[in-house]
Amino acid sequence: MKLYQGMGPSSYRVRIFMAEKGVTLPMVNIDFFKGEHRAPDFLKLNSLGQIPVLELDDGTIITESVAICRYLEETHPEPPLFGTDAVSCAKVEMWNRRAELVILATIGNVALHSDELFKDRLTQFPAFAETERQAVPKKWAWLDRELADGRPFLAGEDFSIADITAGVCGWLGEVFGMEIPDTLENVKRWNERVRSRPSWDA
Repeated sequence: MKLYQGMGPSSYRVRIFMAEKGVTLPMVNIDFFKGEHRAPDFLKLNSLGQIPVLELDDGTIITESVAICRYLEETHPEPPLFGTDAVSCAKVEMWNRRAELVILATIGNVALHSDELFKDRLTQFPAFAETERQAVPKKWAWLDRELADGRPFLAGEDFSIADITAGVCGWLGEVFGMEIPDTLENVKRWNERVRSRPSWDA
């Protein structure tokens, strides 16, 4: 089994997940700046030219970071990071999707529509990027209100993939100059809690 990965939030999300599970895999680094994601051999693995990609021993290919994490959850169930029963699993799924759709998508749109790295992937609209940039603090403010009940992690008492996703959002925002506002005490405490985990250095 091997993981094709590199820079970017999706690969980072899988590496953190693996670290939490204590899973180590051979890794193949894909350099976007050298265009390795567009090489014919890599496109055979993922026709979208995106990372990460997990190749199983039998040649099965799994793409998309959450799908890879779900595979690792099934094969390495401890500690559980997708919930443990119907309610907790649903809440983890809910909060992971909220982190993706509300925060990650907004920050991602800034990157996609402003960074040179993505100019060949889509038609960029710089004005849209700026609108999304201005919206980022409001997204974090929403999460701050949600965390006002004092729970330690997004989906409740236990750390989950939802915290990994939202934590990576904070990291990505910093990369593109969109730090979490200092005034958001609830998010700040949660973010410090996530970043204090050894897996953050994955």
